[in-house]
Amino acid sequence: MVCVSLLCAGLLVTTHGVARAAETSQGRYFAKKEYAPRPLPKFADLRDQLPSPIYDEKTEWVRMYWKAWELAFRNFHEPAPGSGFVSQFIDAAFNQNIFQWDTCFMTMFCNVAHPLVPGIGSLDNFYAKQHLDGEICREIGRATGVDFPEWVNREGKSLFSRWGWNVGPNDPVIYAGREAPQPPPILTLDGLNHPILAWAEMESYRLTGDAERLRLVYEPLTRYYRALEKYLQQGNGLFITDWASMDNSPRNPSLKNGGCGVDISCEMVLFARNLADIARLLGKRDEARTFARDAERVAKLINRQMWDDQRRFYFDLTQKGERAPVKTIAAYWALLAQVASGSQARDLVAELQNPKTFARLHRVPTLAADEKRYDAKGGYWQGAVWPPTTTMVIRGLENYGYNGLAREIALNHLDVMGRVFQQTGTIWENYAPDAAEPGKPAKNDFVGWSGIGPILYLLEYAIGLKANARENELTWHLASPVRQGCERFRFNGHVVSLAAEPVASEGKHLQVTVKSDGAFKLRLVHQGRSKSVSVKAGEQVCSAP
Repeated sequence: MVCVSLLCAGLLVTTHGVARAAETSQGRYFAKKEYAPRPLPKFADLRDQLPSPIYDEKTEWVRMYWKAWELAFRNFHEPAPGSGFVSQFIDAAFNQNIFQWDTCFMTMFCNVAHPLVPGIGSLDNFYAKQHLDGEICREIGRATGVDFPEWVNREGKSLFSRWGWNVGPNDPVIYAGREAPQPPPILTLDGLNHPILAWAEMESYRLTGDAERLRLVYEPLTRYYRALEKYLQQGNGLFITDWASMDNSPRNPSLKNGGCGVDISCEMVLFARNLADIARLLGKRDEARTFARDAERVAKLINRQMWDDQRRFYFDLTQKGERAPVKTIAAYWALLAQVASGSQARDLVAELQNPKTFARLHRVPTLAADEKRYDAKGGYWQGAVWPPTTTMVIRGLENYGYNGLAREIALNHLDVMGRVFQQTGTIWENYAPDAAEPGKPAKNDFVGWSGIGPILYLLEYAIGLKANARENELTWHLASPVRQGCERFRFNGHVVSLAAEPVASEGKHLQVTVKSDGAFKLRLVHQGRSKSVSVKAGEQVCSAP
């Protein structure tokens, strides 16, 4: 066997993608260097310590919640010997690799059981594999700890896409209005997309309040941001992508050879905003201002170039700077990144409520239903409903105060998932938009990011528990007329049991019982009224407002 090798930015890579030298050049910016072995969590052992939802209105959702945890526990792993991974992790349950954006979304439901299960620490293994120039591959071998070989730039060429834009392999990126960055990147464009690590870290911080975690990850995140800025920024100031993990989306050909994606461009704004927030929390005021300026600059460029005043929607740009014609879920990253103005947000919301485009039986399809290639059965990224993009939409709506619509979409997702769960007994990778069915195609037993609905949505949107660890505050939106709550809810280091039950003699009134191991502020919201309760260690009973 002949092995051709290339010394690229300090990393010697064979045609099989196996690192032969300079392993120590990876993970330089992450302080955690070794795995400290400990028993892998087991579902049977920890079930009675996990948050236990109470939701009498839909008991099948509670059953689905426990099924999701059972499947998740099957996908917890210890680092394989010699992999160089440093933490236990939850796996994407897709193939033999770990995936960066899958893992980011999986941490979001694992946060509710922190620190019992491998959650946010799963991202440690990506930081431990960060290259000296800041690049982090989106897909890494689970057993080897080696970047997925096809995403390694073994040719040493300027940035290119190994698998293309659904139009041909090994297609080069053509920079317009700027020189190709040097030296060439270590990875291909396929390996550099969906930079949402910082968003995942901030989602975790909201529940855990772990500022030391932010201190640990700040430098790896800033190095990653600057690497993406170096290699992915097109001459127009926006950002390049290829198929962006939306494998067969009809948007992809329009991005050929250096087109700019509305998702990656908005994600870079989100990244900068998250880094500004982290820098402020760590007392790095000058760096916070720099990242905030970055975010505002790119946001203005997105609105100037990607917003279509006639169609009232955001679109990708071709390499020549023309707006692509395809309307996809990617536009809604503009809400999460707070790129859209108030009027633009209203227009995006109108599309979410339009049954001809995104308000289908199961919300929200990844391709608008009035597009030619829309597939009512899903067709993977030609219309299927995917938990990560639905979560992005929901969180984006909350940024603009559309909390009612956010909850409506979350409950719709839970409802359809619940109906499919009753029919099939399991959880699926994606779902059909126009029927209560799994998507075609879709993997089953997928937890995986699909755990975000049965676990996080049930606790946050059905039961209504939203934590703010930084303020040591828990808000409880009491929306069900029957018994609801959660035993062993975890946030900011507290373990809290909450239950609300109707008072038979008083009609619609609810009695709330809280047991806590520490003090926090509880804000109860019920029937348009709210009240604050200063919870102390022990048990106390109060009435809902």
